[in-house]
Amino acid sequence: TIKFVGTGEKMDAFDVFHPSRMADRILGMGDIVSFVERAQEQFDVEEAKRLQKKMAKNKFDYNDFLEQIGQIKKMGNIKDIVGMIPGLNKVTKDMDINDDAFKGIEAMIYSMTPKERSNPDLVSNSQSRRNRIAKGSGRSVEEVNRLLKQFDQMKQMMKQLKNGNFKMPF
Repeated sequence: TIKFVGTGEKMDAFDVFHPSRMADRILGMGDIVSFVERAQEQFDVEEAKRLQKKMAKNKFDYNDFLEQIGQIKKMGNIKDIVGMIPGLNKVTKDMDINDDAFKGIEAMIYSMTPKERSNPDLVSNSQSRRNRIAKGSGRSVEEVNRLLKQFDQMKQMMKQLKNGNFKMPF
């Protein structure tokens, strides 16, 4: 009888074996149940409430963004996580999703001062700050600008969710 299945190369990459879930993964149908279970293991109710209050006040900042990245990273390998979501597993099947995808973003955010992290407009409104962040993180100014744009898009999406009129960006 099979009790566990390895889902990665590290010692913590073991899941309880469920034949129907494995069959769904093999057939490309995803495994949303395992995805939800993994998310629940990492979910912090108090942190979610705190973040919800900040979102309601439109005060989401780079410190919160770093915390969200940390939560995602705790869930495990990005490609495995995306593979559990029905429909996305077919799209990402041939893509090379690097586990280090967040390292550049984290480096840019850690290159910001604590004041800049808690007040995103300081960076958005200053070319010299963006240049300093790029140099400090070993990234280009274009990558810093891309991060700022993505952060603003995410804030807009959260604002739309709060107001109940969310529209898909594509």
